[in-house]
Amino acid sequence: MAAELTREWSDEQLKSDDLAKKDIIKFLQDHGADSFLAEHKLMGNIKNVSKTAKKEQLIAAYSNLFESKRFKGTDPLEKVTEQVKAVKIEEKESKPEEVVDEGPPKYTKYVLKKGDKENFPKKGEAVGCWYVGTLEDGTVFDSNVTTSAKKKKQSRPFSFKVGLGRVIRGWDEAVLTMSKGEKARLEIQSEWAYGRKGLPDAKIPPNANLIFEVELVSID
Repeated sequence: MAAELTREWSDEQLKSDDLAKKDIIKFLQDHGADSFLAEHKLMGNIKNVSKTAKKEQLIAAYSNLFESKRFKGTDPLEKVTEQVKAVKIEEKESKPEEVVDEGPPKYTKYVLKKGDKENFPKKGEAVGCWYVGTLEDGTVFDSNVTTSAKKKKQSRPFSFKVGLGRVIRGWDEAVLTMSKGEKARLEIQSEWAYGRKGLPDAKIPPNANLIFEVELVSID
């Protein structure tokens, strides 16, 4: 039992150069309550504690341990529980959850061909899509769909990890609502497309609403 713990060294032995600081620290860590160790700055790696603690301090802590009888297991459970609760509350308070109401989605989806209604992509999964992108006036600015038989054989669906911001937000949000095999028309407002800057290289003007025909063909 903890109360029956006896002194391992006499005062003379403690002061002797033959007794290393590391041995005293190990004894204190093995038998002292956590609150006692924290109070005397004895918690942590023995080697590191040995670098900062003076032998006189360790001898004093050793004597105090037996005088106070603050052996391992004597800390009140309630005190430990309250400390844990306080840490958890502090963590919650330091990380407030911000809820931003962005209003309704800034895209509209029209289903052109139903999917299997069973396999929906999850955030972070790789999806493969055929698509055609147009401006509101019908100008095609991008597509991976080809009509030539030769090119069609060589072409591959556009692949990306959905929901991670790898594509415009309108795509990220809409594709997550599609099931495998589904083909849909997406009318995406500029805020969830390329916004105020547009994409000059692709001839997408600023503040342009975009229209895509997207077919979800694979989910990995």
